[in-house]
Amino acid sequence: MKYVIRHESVNRIRIHCAITRMSMSTADVIEYYLVDKEFVVSVKVYERTGDATIRYKSGKRQELLQCLEKLDVEDEKVTALVPENTGRELNRYYQERLMSMVGYRVLKKLFMPAPIRVAVTCLRSIKYIFQGLSTLLHGKIEVPLLDAVAISASILRGDYSTASSVMFLLGAGELLEEWTHQKSVNDLAKSMALKVDKVWLHTELNDVLVDIRDIQKGDKIVIRTSSIIPLDGKVVAGEVQVNQSSMTGESLPVSKEIGDFVYAGTVVEDGECVVEVAKTSGTGKYDQIIHMIEDSEKLKSGTEEKAFHLADRLVPYSLIGTGLTWLLTRNVSKAISFLMVDFSCALKLSMPLTVLSAIREAGEYNITAKGGKYLEAIAKADTIVFDKTGTLTKATPTFAQITTFNGIDETEALRIAACLEEHYPHSMANAVVKEAEDRGIMHEEMHSKVKYIIAHGIESEVDGKSAIIGSYHYIFEDAGCELSEEEARIIKNLPQEYSHLFMAIDGKLKAVIDIYDPIRKESKDIIQKLHEMGFTSVCMLTGDNKKTAKSVVSKLNIDHYHAEVLPEDKAMYIRKLKEQGHTVVMVGDGVNDTPALSEADCGIAVSDGAAIAREVADVIIGDDNLYRLLTIRQISQSMMERIRHNYHFIVGFNSLLIGLGVAGALTPSASALFHNTSTVYAGIHSMCDLLPEKEEENDEMA
Repeated sequence: MKYVIRHESVNRIRIHCAITRMSMSTADVIEYYLVDKEFVVSVKVYERTGDATIRYKSGKRQELLQCLEKLDVEDEKVTALVPENTGRELNRYYQERLMSMVGYRVLKKLFMPAPIRVAVTCLRSIKYIFQGLSTLLHGKIEVPLLDAVAISASILRGDYSTASSVMFLLGAGELLEEWTHQKSVNDLAKSMALKVDKVWLHTELNDVLVDIRDIQKGDKIVIRTSSIIPLDGKVVAGEVQVNQSSMTGESLPVSKEIGDFVYAGTVVEDGECVVEVAKTSGTGKYDQIIHMIEDSEKLKSGTEEKAFHLADRLVPYSLIGTGLTWLLTRNVSKAISFLMVDFSCALKLSMPLTVLSAIREAGEYNITAKGGKYLEAIAKADTIVFDKTGTLTKATPTFAQITTFNGIDETEALRIAACLEEHYPHSMANAVVKEAEDRGIMHEEMHSKVKYIIAHGIESEVDGKSAIIGSYHYIFEDAGCELSEEEARIIKNLPQEYSHLFMAIDGKLKAVIDIYDPIRKESKDIIQKLHEMGFTSVCMLTGDNKKTAKSVVSKLNIDHYHAEVLPEDKAMYIRKLKEQGHTVVMVGDGVNDTPALSEADCGIAVSDGAAIAREVADVIIGDDNLYRLLTIRQISQSMMERIRHNYHFIVGFNSLLIGLGVAGALTPSASALFHNTSTVYAGIHSMCDLLPEKEEENDEMA
């Protein structure tokens, strides 16, 4: 691709693409092509001007320029990087609608003859009057009725300008509320984008790990427990339980057998199957997510809802006030002062804008919030619960040592362990596979069908003998493997700062693999700051043994911890906290965290955790930066503070206008003018950034 450098600063460059007219799809291709590069920090492509602003890692300028030169926007491998729906078209659509509304209003006032303006205003009022009558016929006295009365009263008085202004602000508020909803849905869809690079291709000889881009229609792929289904297809072998909540909203997993269709983006909770690929791109997942969460109640915060309901509750008082003022003063102008100040205009405009700003600003930090209600939960939360592995500790545990038993050597033990573990996307499993790779140990498929038992381990057969690998509890208590006094003594003396994987064959212990899972250097600082930001209790739950857990807790300022817990134990612990009146945030990344993530008031999935964890989480942190927890807490608290500020300002200022109108200090038209001005102010204030400045310090520390 040809381009011109417009401007450069430290680790930042602005280019102009030599494209006659950049389409939105081309802009998306450029953006996602660059984002896919490891050395690129962030990209913004402006399709209207053909420019792109790129932030990159220090010392990577030349690599960036080379990538730009090699870019072919029509290359199929490049276009495949673009998700099904990026949000660019959505934002353009609503921006243009909003600009059209403003432009039409300005042009109408400047150039449309007065008689035609009056006719247009009367025609437009029919919609609002009908909505008001419909509300009344349903036995309700709510905001649509007040809107209808205010617009009707203005028209009857001949004040068509005020009626037009009220309708314009109501229309703008409805548009922004719709935009907020669609933006939230779009962010939800993108957060569930399929982060799958490799898949197991099923062949006659064995299963081969291949790049997902090499998969063709008709190929057969193997999907196992806890794995995301990467492509649409039909089950041709095996049986699985599939979590389809992101597609259909079903809370329980669905059984899929031979002949059943499975969808990209759903997650296998249990079992193993072979899927014949029916579609390699364009899965339609985005559209299905939209249908699932069309109910915007899920996306609104409770405070936002209360504000809207308050506006409804104020309607009878406004109507009564209008009637009483007229009865007491016999002055129509004073009576109409109540009607000219419509609380709902400002509330409907500012509240959705505040939520939209919060979701947008969170997105700038690579945080996806699935709705305003979850941001509110984070703001109110007094308790935060962490999983240990991958959150408080490093997301990439490393192999430390291996201890063998009963005549097996290290190489053979590691070969079998890696062969079993390579099928599952777990950080400890990845550490075993990487160590085998580093030692040059080849581990072709040497076992029969493998089965993953969540939070316990893996079972299979090697040379006709039972082979299992997993936790102490699973190997010795559940599976009942033999353990001599000497073996028990050796295990007891293993370093307690390590996590241990036990492997047994034919009921006998063969190896213990020690995994070093170092504490993140930022964990202590983050926990201290979470306390400072209002969390009265910071807890840790882990399936690890008590000594390993205690070793972690001793280095961090954690209030409570529980070790050797199962997934259901984590969920039960959070349920008890909620029953005690706490608002709880759960932070995790593994399959065993999903019940707890679902149970919490807000579940936060960190970085590239298990697919099902991202599926059920309410907020997703897209990069390996735990400081984002502080960021989302700040954004959430700032959002709630702004909602409260807007509410108090709108109610207070408009009540003042009503009082001045009843006192005769303001005419109805002046009240309407000040009301409209305050509504615009509230809207503009709601669009401002919630955080005073970007948190570069946290980025550098992470």
